[in-house]
Amino acid sequence: MAIPFDPHELDPEEYGETRATLSTDHESAIERVREACLDEGFGIPVEFSPSELLNEKVDADRDPYYVLGACNPRMANRALDATDGRIGGLFPCNMIVREVEPGTQEVYHVSIMKIARLLGLPVDDEEMDAIIDDTGEMVDAVFAELEE
Repeated sequence: MAIPFDPHELDPEEYGETRATLSTDHESAIERVREACLDEGFGIPVEFSPSELLNEKVDADRDPYYVLGACNPRMANRALDATDGRIGGLFPCNMIVREVEPGTQEVYHVSIMKIARLLGLPVDDEEMDAIIDDTGEMVDAVFAELEE
């Protein structure tokens, strides 16, 4: 299947890629990201460790990797309306915590709102632009807190 654009030509800003490096152990990094998300108005309805699952099920020998599924109900509700419900296929807004090496964790996030825009999901462009701005401010605040 051909993609109608070259993904390598996209600026990470177009899909809301954000990263931070934390000098701490994996469990502490997870807790710090969880707290920063909660501080900025995100709930965490879903959490799981793909590395634990894969290490157990297929003996993958993966380094620690954890997903915190962040969600702000007001934003999710607005986004569902602005996309005729289709953005639900991208829910939740994942914050990834992966161990780069012992004592160094990378926190990674991409904006599902910006990805929905790139995919052409919005039926209300003006509202989607407002949602992208609002959620972008929230994510920026999370990463600013992580970088303190």
